[in-house]
Amino acid sequence: MKKELQVAALENGTVIDHIPTEKLFDVVNLLHLQEMKTPVTIGYNLESQKMGCKGIIKVANKFFNDEEMSRLSVIAKNMQLIIINNYEVVEKKDVNVPDELKGIVRCSNPKCICNNEPMPTHFKVTDKIRGIIKCHYCEKEQELTKAQLL
Repeated sequence: MKKELQVAALENGTVIDHIPTEKLFDVVNLLHLQEMKTPVTIGYNLESQKMGCKGIIKVANKFFNDEEMSRLSVIAKNMQLIIINNYEVVEKKDVNVPDELKGIVRCSNPKCICNNEPMPTHFKVTDKIRGIIKCHYCEKEQELTKAQLL
């Protein structure tokens, strides 16, 4: 017995799936989806066998680049980007934390040069499993889950 879709099918574009419900609007803000000129569908508190409850975003005629995917990795692990073409899934990509993050999160050291001069932040990911990042400039370490987004 087939169930009805909770969110309408997408002809062409990207689906961001397996978003923790509490992080859904962080993803919207981080990717500036409220500024999009193409249709954006947001599903909140949807049932998920894998997560119990999840968020999902469908963006018509938009395909995210590696930098945008890196930004997503800061929000939550285990999200997935699904590329749709002519109503068919053509590719699935897991959102993974890259080796470096540039201009995405703020350094927690108020004396760091990147907080006092007009320059982009730059972090090396020192522990992907625990989510530890280290500032390129002042070398202060912080947890990615507690990092403040720019």
